[in-house]
Amino acid sequence: MTSEHAVQALNPASAGARQIIEERGLGRIERWALPTDENTLWMLLLDVFEGHWRDIRFGTMVPGGVWEIRAPNAPTRISLNDGYLTVDFGPWHFHLCIGHYSGCEPALAAERRTGRAELYRMLDREDAPRSWGLRLFNGLGQQQLTVFLPNPFLTEAGQRAERADWTRLAAWERLRQDYLGLGPDALDRSGRGFVCGG
Repeated sequence: MTSEHAVQALNPASAGARQIIEERGLGRIERWALPTDENTLWMLLLDVFEGHWRDIRFGTMVPGGVWEIRAPNAPTRISLNDGYLTVDFGPWHFHLCIGHYSGCEPALAAERRTGRAELYRMLDREDAPRSWGLRLFNGLGQQQLTVFLPNPFLTEAGQRAERADWTRLAAWERLRQDYLGLGPDALDRSGRGFVCGG
């Protein structure tokens, strides 16, 4: 998606509050809540998968398993039908319930639908960022999707970089601006490297 099509999903006055939590197995996470209405999630995911598909990895990140999938090509189709987003890459695709689904009782539909969405950055022991992303959780609090945004400490191939490439924060900074109304943050350039775990 081109920048002229990006939406201002939140105005700065209503942007999700910054919160730092200790997440078991991941360490310190700084996160900003995003709206979970169907239209905002549709625009956000369209933006991410049309505009940044080359640069991201995505999947789930749960205790005992991290899936970091890299798209083989641009999506051949991104659609929204009966509350379900479909991102199709040709030989494979995935579905996410992000809106009103009429195919089951309302309580079950609410459990399937995204109940929490957030932009996040993982922090090191000195509270400097080491990883950036987007996460969606269903109405039961189970993870639906993690999008791993380009990391200045990793190369495009996912290897440790010899030195930080701060241009790789462009997707993070654009999403923060477009969906939270927040400009660049000097803290993002204070990290010293990527280290797995807390």
